[in-house]
Amino acid sequence: MKAIIAETTGPPEVLKLQEAPKPIAKDHEVLIKVEAISVNFADIKARLGQYHGVANNEPFTPGLDCAGIVEETGSAVTGFSAGDRVRAFPASGSYAEYVVASDQLVYKIPDSVSFEEAAATLTVGITAYNVLHEVARIQPGESVLIHAAAGGIGTTAIQLAKLAGISEIYGTVGSEEKMKVAEDLGAIAVNYRESNFAEVVAELTGGRGVDVILDTIAGENFEHSVEVLAPFGRIVSFGHANEGSVPGIVKTDELHSSCRAVLGYSTGTYRKQRPGFLRKAETIISELLEQRQLEVPITGRYTLEQAAQAHALMESRKSTGKLVLLP
Repeated sequence: MKAIIAETTGPPEVLKLQEAPKPIAKDHEVLIKVEAISVNFADIKARLGQYHGVANNEPFTPGLDCAGIVEETGSAVTGFSAGDRVRAFPASGSYAEYVVASDQLVYKIPDSVSFEEAAATLTVGITAYNVLHEVARIQPGESVLIHAAAGGIGTTAIQLAKLAGISEIYGTVGSEEKMKVAEDLGAIAVNYRESNFAEVVAELTGGRGVDVILDTIAGENFEHSVEVLAPFGRIVSFGHANEGSVPGIVKTDELHSSCRAVLGYSTGTYRKQRPGFLRKAETIISELLEQRQLEVPITGRYTLEQAAQAHALMESRKSTGKLVLLP
């Protein structure tokens, strides 16, 4: 089969299409012929050697998730059979024509949902649902600030927040084009390149701040976010897009008196250590896709060989929505 292999960490150009052995499903694994692959920001971090589980200067295939057709199942697998349309978190990188995945991390796709939609929403859908509902435990009538609001997780989180009855949705973005993306979905967009987002959000909320903040940026962004976290509010840290920045500092004496909480989350950690936890969120996202209550803006489609182009665009911070690879 063909797969993208990075012989070392580095710029997008290290991603090369090569021949690789077709994987074989073990007892509890499913062999999948890949039809669509999601490009996630974590793939960029992995390529740069900044994502947990990736060792520097060792060849690897990037990619967290994909969708396709079951070709074979291991001897101990039940519930899946050849020909099933599925999406999955593969045991190794998803940038390939075939992958194997643990049967705990394979999910059937509704007939009305395309392979592209299924792949594009697996990681971002599960992550957005879990940080909002399972971690922050957001309640109807509360307010939320979503950083990187025009990206895959951001656009999904805006829609899920609306469905949850959230009264005020704020989103930070870095361009006029991205402001329109967030606003079209129902968020009040703030361009952090043109103004101090904390000051703007404080003014918009009459100084109260917001109940929930979703932060994938870290560093100073986290510290400024805490400034506008309302009493009893929850800030969820689930990424570090600003690699190399000084880690955000939490002043604990400012937390207990205001009953505010700082929470951490990683879909990757749950995938490795508690995979069963992810199934609830996947089921809900799948149902929303089937009911057309959740739309995924796929803004770029690339062949497997064009993976470096997809990475370059995402890394430029100019992309919106989701990018997919089509083997």
